[in-house]
Amino acid sequence: MRSFKSLRSAFTMVEIVFVIIILGIVSSIGAEMIADVYEGYILQRAQHRASVKTDIATTQIANRLRYAIPGTVYRIKSDGSYESVETSLSADGSDYIGIQWVGTDNDSFIALKDDDTGANRRPGWSGFCDLDNSSRTNLNSPGSNFNIADTIIQNLSKDSSGNAKSNLGMSAVFFPGDNQEHNIADATSTADLEDDLSLDDDGAVTFVEHYKLAWSSYALVVEDNDLFLYYNFEPTPQTPYTNGQKELLMKNITTFKFKAAGQTIRIKICKEEQISEDVNVTSCKEKAVF
Repeated sequence: MRSFKSLRSAFTMVEIVFVIIILGIVSSIGAEMIADVYEGYILQRAQHRASVKTDIATTQIANRLRYAIPGTVYRIKSDGSYESVETSLSADGSDYIGIQWVGTDNDSFIALKDDDTGANRRPGWSGFCDLDNSSRTNLNSPGSNFNIADTIIQNLSKDSSGNAKSNLGMSAVFFPGDNQEHNIADATSTADLEDDLSLDDDGAVTFVEHYKLAWSSYALVVEDNDLFLYYNFEPTPQTPYTNGQKELLMKNITTFKFKAAGQTIRIKICKEEQISEDVNVTSCKEKAVF
């Protein structure tokens, strides 16, 4: 039998050119779509990172500021001078570099320890003052265990070398409505007097039923567009924050503003997240602290 082969015609040059052109158009559209998706991902990731960092920083700041002793909060000016947040601004906002306050020792306030009998759990300091058993130079605080407060303060105030920078004898007592710190002169360790504190100098002019114990001041300062937290320095209003230790809270700060109204402090932070040499995104967070 005779066999026949069917012949198939090949693509012409014109058809090949058209196919190449179509493939080039499709690939260019696909590459552009992929580039747009990747660019959107990069932007969203940078925005998310900036948002998370500002949120963490504002939360940390709020947790510190909530224990600020009223009357001890001051603005820090670029020339190193201080100005109470309860007064009007005396200069432009750009002249202020931070905020400083004396913080309540909340750690030993919430700490509890049993006495020798295994009962009567008491905090480091109770915050209550027995007026009948107190004098200008002696504070009697029922329910307190100042021995454990001293231990906690020493543990928390250790520097990078492991040495305690503070103790109960270097702490101070504040009374409501009195912005003056009353330094502690001595902490009696005798078992039946562990709820008594001696005060330096002339003591307190006016005793009230409540008090707060503080062993450190705190400051938030912007330096070269970075926000630092200063801590572990004297619990005295307007004392130089440079005497303390500092930790970096956030880099590339574009805005750090704060405003006080009564017992409320409002903080606003804006952070810049760099994507490339020419492209940046900014995230802002605002939080009110009562």
